[in-house]
Amino acid sequence: MTITGNYYLVVAALLFTTGAVGLVVRRNALVMFMCVELMLNAVNLTFVAFARMLDDVGGQVIVFFTLVVAAAEVAVGLAIIVAIFRRRPGATADDVNLLKG
Repeated sequence: MTITGNYYLVVAALLFTTGAVGLVVRRNALVMFMCVELMLNAVNLTFVAFARMLDDVGGQVIVFFTLVVAAAEVAVGLAIIVAIFRRRPGATADDVNLLKG
């Protein structure tokens, strides 16, 4: 059995759908953050699959820059989430207004 690029695209679609549903359904800020990261990784998998199918390095270069931006996003996003959870344990996404000075 040969694994083609279509299998990778199906897995990426399932990962993206799982992340989107989790983002809409859950209200915990940390879970929502993880769902956004899951969606980002699904898009990266799509870029790599298309780069492999088209024999082009461009998709892999885009994934590299996306991962660099995601690392910065994680640093800032986790800092904000930790600041929210220090003020109120069990905070939801609606409690972001707690960060106002």
